[in-house]
Amino acid sequence: MSLSQVRPGRVVVVDVAGAAVLGPTFDAGEDFTNQPEILDALAGRPVTGERVSTTLGTDLFYVAVPVISGDTTVGAVRITAPASTISGAVNSRLAGLGAVVLISVVIAVIAAFALAGAITRPITRLTATTRRLAAGDLGDRADDDSGPPEVRSLARSFNTMVGRLEQMVDRQRGFAGTASHQLRTPLTALRLRLESAAVADEQQLGDHLEAALAETDRLGRIIEGLLVLSRAEGADVTLERSDVPAVIRERCEHWEPLADEHEVRLVVVIDDALMSVLVVPTALEQIIDNYIDNALDVAPRGSTITVGAEPVDDGMEIRVRDEGPGLSAEERAEAFGRFWRAEGANPGGTGLGLAIVRQLAESSGGRAELRQAPDGGLEAVVFLRGS
Repeated sequence: MSLSQVRPGRVVVVDVAGAAVLGPTFDAGEDFTNQPEILDALAGRPVTGERVSTTLGTDLFYVAVPVISGDTTVGAVRITAPASTISGAVNSRLAGLGAVVLISVVIAVIAAFALAGAITRPITRLTATTRRLAAGDLGDRADDDSGPPEVRSLARSFNTMVGRLEQMVDRQRGFAGTASHQLRTPLTALRLRLESAAVADEQQLGDHLEAALAETDRLGRIIEGLLVLSRAEGADVTLERSDVPAVIRERCEHWEPLADEHEVRLVVVIDDALMSVLVVPTALEQIIDNYIDNALDVAPRGSTITVGAEPVDDGMEIRVRDEGPGLSAEERAEAFGRFWRAEGANPGGTGLGLAIVRQLAESSGGRAELRQAPDGGLEAVVFLRGS
């Protein structure tokens, strides 16, 4: 490449005496010692700057550097360019940069609007869902598949909350419907007893009042059972450790006087070294009480009720076995339903005991079931996780 092709400036090479050696517009040997930048370069000092060219009559930008061979300066090279040329190039670059900045700003604004829309649209839909929920539409759910991750997480949390709320409302409605239906019969019976007592003579008055008290007791048991069941279904509790051998022995001691009245032996078969289980507070006591109470209702005089426990897998099975008539497979499948009662069952019962057992077991992470005992009778079982 020739010196004339170097753009945008003019190049001149001088020897140590300041005479031109190379240059597209200069004669060889032309003296440049009158140029201060040449003198500085020949003195070994690179220089840059701006000055007015007397030859061209315009401002120039210049760069002059020494040419060194070993430790000796043997010449210099100078490049000059009109200030207008440099300014034009700079302005051109600035214009291009300004265009890039402007385009970037436009793109950023468009992206900001798009991002804002992506965020606000799901929130707007979520707001509409909350309004429908407030209006009573518990079946509606927020869209948790669109929008930014944070909005999707919010929608999922909202849906979880609505699901739990729907379950709670369904339980309350079910409780109200069941309670109103099941309380109607004892209330009607109580009213009839009291009406009869109001017109009874002195001899019959005591019998009618005693019957009314019995209906009142049954009514109280039904209400208490429904409340226990409702609390167990809606509870969000922390499980606690329960000592199986200690609880079984304590509850059997509690029931032993009633078993003696029924002329039934209450036998505990258990290893005191057995593990504890994790349960809803007081759940193990209530489960054992319900199982023993049911067993006493059907156990023949002179028979035995056996209460025991055995490790199974990662938990414990607690069993209450009676020597009564037992239940068919169909009856065992239905027995844990609310208000289910077997034929010939105690008329004072509520039909809620086994439903409470099942709910307490499930709330504790376990399960309850009824099995036919090997020698006849029924074996009521609950499995609970070990602690």
